Amino acid sequence: MYETEYKRKFLVVIDETVECDRALTFAAYRVKRTGGTVVLMSIVEKPEFIGLGVEDVLRAEAVEEAERNLDARLARIRAIGEVKVESVVREGEGPEQIERVINEDRDIAILVLAASTGEGPGPLVMHFAGRAHALPIPLTVVPGRMSDDEIIAIC
Repeated sequence: MYETEYKRKFLVVIDETVECDRALTFAAYRVKRTGGTVVLMSIVEKPEFIGLGVEDVLRAEAVEEAERNLDARLARIRAIGEVKVESVVREGEGPEQIERVINEDRDIAILVLAASTGEGPGPLVMHFAGRAHALPIPLTVVPGRMSDDEIIAIC
């Protein structure tokens, strides 16, 4: 038996997609069962240069939207029960920022993504599955069409 709390963290990228909830459900129930922390990561794209002050307005709107997405996901996790959660918001290109967070936080042990329910697996899954050998941690891809009950059953 371990004397200290297990520190493994599951990194989940938060956005407005339905698939995001599949990855979140997997990570939250896995942490609930085995311990650890869910890290919710929202990525804000850098606005293009349009004119003085306009970028600041666009950036503020994007951060506001990211925080709304995080709040909605935090409420979903609270409904699941006692699950430790951290959140991080980064600005920049998605894959680059995800890799940075993984490299900066050595307790992040698993990147959890969900495959798209549309055509193809989705851009982040494609990026990281194609480079899985380059990641310092395992990649878990949850099928986007799984129900909560199906996900809970495998956690």
